[in-house]
Amino acid sequence: MEKNSKIYVCGHTGLVGSSILRALQKANYSNIIYRTSKQLDLTIQADVDQFFAIEKPDFVFLAAAAVGGIQKNIEQPDHMLLVNLKIQNNVIESSYRYGVRKLLFLGSSCVYPRLCKQPMKEEYILTGAFEPTNEGYAIAKVAGLRLCEFFNQQYGTQYISIMPCNLYGENDHYDENSHVLSSLIKKFYEAKLYNCNEVVVWGSGNQKREFLYVDDAADAAIFLMLNYSENQIINVGYGADITIHDLSHLIANIVGYTGKITFDLLKPEGMPQKLLDISKLTSMGWKRKITLAEGIRRTFDDYISKLSVVSQK
Repeated sequence: MEKNSKIYVCGHTGLVGSSILRALQKANYSNIIYRTSKQLDLTIQADVDQFFAIEKPDFVFLAAAAVGGIQKNIEQPDHMLLVNLKIQNNVIESSYRYGVRKLLFLGSSCVYPRLCKQPMKEEYILTGAFEPTNEGYAIAKVAGLRLCEFFNQQYGTQYISIMPCNLYGENDHYDENSHVLSSLIKKFYEAKLYNCNEVVVWGSGNQKREFLYVDDAADAAIFLMLNYSENQIINVGYGADITIHDLSHLIANIVGYTGKITFDLLKPEGMPQKLLDISKLTSMGWKRKITLAEGIRRTFDDYISKLSVVSQK
């Protein structure tokens, strides 16, 4: 990937896509293209095909997806499956049809079995049943990574798939459908703001999750686009996990909330643990840069800045 290569960042307004775009611009890649969802509906094959026919990108970062936290995945499994299938199928097929040199598909650690051996190695995929609360999303992501592998096998393409852990950071969403970390930031800040004496967190608090700041994920994506061409998925993660109990207290401390934290055992909590084995990636020389505490502070600053923009309107 040369500095003047035409690079399509697909999903540039989202959490990961926007970070990839910022990183590419910072690294002086000069020929980056992107479209908003209003400008290009990725679920319509004819529109995607026309875009690729006109633009003919050399490299594609496929970071566009319908995403959400556990509540959205439970309530809208059809949406999470169908929309993601349409987006990734259309982009991957058009990439082949119009000669894209290399494509990076952004997967998810939810592709691994619910009761997967920890840490989760790349070869553990499809060795057990999915976690029911995000099965629709997981099936879509497995279909995407398999489609990349099949194109590579059949046509000699270079379509790589990365499986990141839970991502968070600048440009995340902060609402009832958010991922766990950003939703907790909102919950604890509002509790502090309105002097609430209790915050209720879903699940026992014993479930473990691995969190990687999105700028580190973008850095890994670009690193792998430049250095990885194997026809096998590769994990991208932080290298350690944390219980939701400890995460909640860490976020509360950073936000400044001092009230009671209660865990609701009647609410779903997803997989008991999701820790990726990232030895394959780190053996190539990649290292994450941002600690969890620092990443949470940056994300909280981003949340406050978004509140300030809303209040000024």
